Amino acid sequence: MRVISRRTIKEFWEKKQFADAEEPLRTWYAEARSAAWTSWLDIRDKYSNASILKGGRVVFNILGNKYRLVTKVEYRLGLIFIKFIGTHREYDRIDANTT
Repeated sequence: MRVISRRTIKEFWEKKQFADAEEPLRTWYAEARSAAWTSWLDIRDKYSNASILKGGRVVFNILGNKYRLVTKVEYRLGLIFIKFIGTHREYDRIDANTT
């Protein structure tokens, strides 16, 4: 899968207060890049705690649910768009279906 864009998650972990997210985000990125997801079922096989939303949206729990990563997956095209990365509290203030 092609992740658009790594820069978004890198800029997040480079903030001092979110430095603990670096390793789990690097791991997620490497796993996503090497994946060949064809449906949400493929994601569920690897990430049982991921939340599958409508319209190809998937929410991943990062660092034991301390952070949330909202993506939009285009399975046919092999693309993952990063839509949001933030704390669980920040996530609670957004609409993951439209952000």
